[in-house]
Amino acid sequence: MTAKIIDGKAFAATVRGEVAEHVARLKEEHGLTPGLAVVLVGEDPASQVYVRSKGKMTAEVGMNSYEHRLDADTAEAELLALIKRLNADRDVHGILVQLPLPKHLDEDLVINAIDPEKDVDGFHISNVGLLGTGQKSMVPCTPLGCLMMLRDHHGSLSGMDAVVIGRSNIVGKPMAQLLLGDSCTVTIAHSRTKDLPQVVRRADIVVAAVGRPEMVPGDWIKPGATVIDVGINRIGAPEKGTNEDGSVKTRLVGDCHFESCAAVAGAITPVPGGVGPMTIACLLANTVTACCRANGLPEPEGLTA
Repeated sequence: MTAKIIDGKAFAATVRGEVAEHVARLKEEHGLTPGLAVVLVGEDPASQVYVRSKGKMTAEVGMNSYEHRLDADTAEAELLALIKRLNADRDVHGILVQLPLPKHLDEDLVINAIDPEKDVDGFHISNVGLLGTGQKSMVPCTPLGCLMMLRDHHGSLSGMDAVVIGRSNIVGKPMAQLLLGDSCTVTIAHSRTKDLPQVVRRADIVVAAVGRPEMVPGDWIKPGATVIDVGINRIGAPEKGTNEDGSVKTRLVGDCHFESCAAVAGAITPVPGGVGPMTIACLLANTVTACCRANGLPEPEGLTA
């Protein structure tokens, strides 16, 4: 069996197109332009690339993009004061503080300072609680993107057996809640799970989000299962040669061994080009949703959980 490749890059482009249509209607019919504020503290190279990409895509769909770049030694009080101003700014509908933060800043304190209705990352404790109790919330972007792809591939997920490998607050736990909300039978597996291979083998849906390169081999996968690989890991690739400084070149891999899993699964997301592109697309979708909710307007269909 050769798995169908779930093309996250193409799917994300479709989502961004739908977001752009909603933004155009908000402007034309209501005089509203959704605004996303991104706060970057420090000069982490990966974070800088990510923030630039977010700003570019925000502008491409017609939304306002507000970037706030602070020095790495910024005091916590200064960061909290900025968040307070953004909470009060009616032109800002979504606020995202780029993680990780410098070690002297309390991430939980900072995240929970964001107005829950503007928390487009879905990390505020109020949104976590609302999601966990099945109520309307802002949903974390990566799990939302996974859910969208699963719904697109399967239609109804009702009654399916799902295993989420990983119990992080960012992906594993909210992913499990979303699958429960779509009437799956859900198991959260992790490093202490007994007989993990056997647990995974019974799953119709496998979501791998542990951050361990190629941890899941093909013989763990039930024939015909759908595999959503959230992992993004950089490993050495001697077959690609060396860089100018003599270091070994690298390549990106997921948490699943792609070739062996694809030989068994019914469908699978690649790395790169699978889940990753959906994260920013869902951030944009969440910002439109937040704008609609803030103004008492119907939420955009197909872009929420």
